[in-house]
Amino acid sequence: MIIGSGHNGLVVASYLAKAGLSVLVAERNAEIGGATQSKQAFTGVGARLSVYSYLVSLVPDKIIKNLGLRLQLKSRKTASYTPAFENGNLRELLIRNDDPNSNREAFLALTGSEDDYLGYLALQDMQSQLATAVWPSLTKPLVSRDDMRHQMGTDGEDAWQDLIENPLGQAIERLISDDLIRGLVFTDGRIGLSTFPHDPSLIQNRSFLYHVIGRGTGEWRVPVGGMGALVNELVRVALSTGNVEIVTEASVSHVAPGKKRSSLTIEADGTTVETDARFVLCNASAQILNQLTGAASKSEAPPLEGAGFKINMLLERLPQLLSKQCAPAEAFAGTFHIDEGYEQMLAAYEESMSGKTPSKPPGEIYCHTLTDNSILPDDLNRRGFHTLTLFGLDTPYRLFEKDNETVRDEVIAKYLAGIDQFLGEPIEDCLARDGNGDPCIEAMSPVDLEKKIHLPKGNIFHGDLSWPFAESEDEVGQWGVETEYPNIFLCGSAAKRGGAV
Repeated sequence: MIIGSGHNGLVVASYLAKAGLSVLVAERNAEIGGATQSKQAFTGVGARLSVYSYLVSLVPDKIIKNLGLRLQLKSRKTASYTPAFENGNLRELLIRNDDPNSNREAFLALTGSEDDYLGYLALQDMQSQLATAVWPSLTKPLVSRDDMRHQMGTDGEDAWQDLIENPLGQAIERLISDDLIRGLVFTDGRIGLSTFPHDPSLIQNRSFLYHVIGRGTGEWRVPVGGMGALVNELVRVALSTGNVEIVTEASVSHVAPGKKRSSLTIEADGTTVETDARFVLCNASAQILNQLTGAASKSEAPPLEGAGFKINMLLERLPQLLSKQCAPAEAFAGTFHIDEGYEQMLAAYEESMSGKTPSKPPGEIYCHTLTDNSILPDDLNRRGFHTLTLFGLDTPYRLFEKDNETVRDEVIAKYLAGIDQFLGEPIEDCLARDGNGDPCIEAMSPVDLEKKIHLPKGNIFHGDLSWPFAESEDEVGQWGVETEYPNIFLCGSAAKRGGAV
């Protein structure tokens, strides 16, 4: 029995079915796929957007090969575009994938020196050293902290200290002096989280780690056909075994653990069904599993709140940029950073923690259709339509808890203004219209993410991120999915090394 049909749950279903077990997947929503689904987001418009998550990095090739997934992932020509104003002058940095000569020139043009480019390369080298040790370990049992450190070797000692032991801000500030470049680097340490460079909890280090080790290179690729293509493939493989049944609008309301079999209560089609299972795997959060088993206690810590904000848009055309150096098709193809300077993000964090919506909330934009236009019907491609997705930072759950709609609208307006400052025309003038004549734009706060796909307090990681190694002797040799019950397991982001993706 698998509770939830997110991508991790579907991977589990396929593996277990191929091993000969019969598998029932219960999904309480009407749609399969959790945060990895594609949807026709706008009424009367045939575009199918990846509405929650949109790029792929942490799917091991081993899983793709084991399951025989027909999954095409494309590299983006642009890695990132980061503009900012200083004393009224536009500063900008375009980083291309696999073009070191061009990137070196871009750093020189921005700073007038090679120092920050060399610091940026040094940080990338440390990321690569860490990825070499950590990435292969994700499909193996947990090793101890000391064993993982030993795998880094003496050459990797500095990388271990800077990225694992010390707050990430120390390395960034030592290696890089320019505020824009510091901010560009630090964004990976705070996706979906409220944190700052010198946070003593080191959650920024753990977030950074999971964002830079994927595929051993840290590259995030575009799934051809959108995230829904991944879901469709996982469903195809699962159902092809003949051992998997997937039921939607089926909510598990109780799990009674047993030594040999557990009993589950499922609400579906207005009826209550009882079923037994030899194994139970929870693709939902650990908090939800505790509620289902009755293990939740009054002393249990509340879920760690999420701080991410999503905006999905469909455009009739790409907007013009103020930039004289970079074309829109190049800037929007990668990660387009908005108000993500180092000091800007620190100010936004402090505002959000004081209960205010940031005056300039940081965010990053990405255009799927510049790399893969298959998510649009032919007529929209001919007319030059494009998608834009914004992932916002420093928008914690607490800001939306009392009046979600009002605060959501306020944050949308601030993000659109943040985009407009770098454009030669308002982004709203470029928005397509849906079948009702309304602008094609939708937004989701952490409160919306909790309601729609059941992320606790909108946290995309289901809770606190873990290190990718055992943190106690008891965990060594485990897989990080175990619970207090021998036949009940976590199989999603709440598992150790779950990391959302």
